[in-house]
Amino acid sequence: MSATADMPYFINPSKNLSKKEKLEAYEIAELSINANLDQETHLIMKMSTINCILKTYLPYYYWVGFYMVHDGALVVGPYQGTLGCLHIDFSRGVCGKAAREQKTQLITDVHVLAQGKDHIACDPNSQSEIVLPVFDNDKNLIAVFDVDSSLKNSFDEVDQQFLERILKRHFEELPLSK
Repeated sequence: MSATADMPYFINPSKNLSKKEKLEAYEIAELSINANLDQETHLIMKMSTINCILKTYLPYYYWVGFYMVHDGALVVGPYQGTLGCLHIDFSRGVCGKAAREQKTQLITDVHVLAQGKDHIACDPNSQSEIVLPVFDNDKNLIAVFDVDSSLKNSFDEVDQQFLERILKRHFEELPLSK
């Protein structure tokens, strides 16, 4: 299957929000995530629920999902959107860099990055992204959380602050079942 820039029929194009709208959407989404997950311990259930709620409330989320650490690389985990990359080496792409450096990566325009090395074009509709490392309560890297938009400049410090807080609460602070 070759990648084209045609928007899949089942995916809506991104719609950026004003800063005020973004703050309001995140506040509602975070309340919903906390209400649904504060008593949950199952890793996949948490990941799937976070994806669903954030994609529901934030209309610039074109693709949202987790890449899980497995045998020294990343493998696609729960996500919503078009087909994601199945395997990502820590040495490649924005997700690999987030895993390697264990810090948030905020990219306003993915097309300025070296394609294939600094950015992996799983979907040509992706224009900007944010990727965050996900740690367990022992501070071990267990995944990265990747969000793509079909518009440039979708992500900023508001996204980073809310997403870091949500991921910390539900993966580092609350126990996970093994």
